[in-house]
Amino acid sequence: MKGLIQRVKSASVNVNDKKVASIDIGILLLLGIEKGDDVLQVEKMARKVFNYRIFSDADGKMNKSLTDINGELLVVSQFTLVADTTKGNRPGFSKGAAPAHGEFIYQSFIEHVRSEYSECKTGVFGADMAITLINDGPVTFWIET
Repeated sequence: MKGLIQRVKSASVNVNDKKVASIDIGILLLLGIEKGDDVLQVEKMARKVFNYRIFSDADGKMNKSLTDINGELLVVSQFTLVADTTKGNRPGFSKGAAPAHGEFIYQSFIEHVRSEYSECKTGVFGADMAITLINDGPVTFWIET
């Protein structure tokens, strides 16, 4: 499982020109699911996202987590994160989960987050989405489980 987290002042997802989710201060998580991903990766990724200290404290240092600031989370599935880009000029997707498994793990991640951490907003799995964000910093990190 791979995640790209971005510290945002706001973010939203549109599907077919209709806003389906939006957040204010928090994290936009672009989530890529690989063939072998299971509940262990779900738990590790959620723990990392909610506890990664990327928000500024009173001294301006990155010492606070999403949990510490009571920030919001927007999760968007993005299979292109697991692409193999090492050869040629066309990405390969052989490491990516099949759509049914990918959706199962994605939904498992959402359910785990909602039961263990807090409410989160989501995109629509498999949809063509338009993402709008104001990246705060910019602060962006790549996370793998």
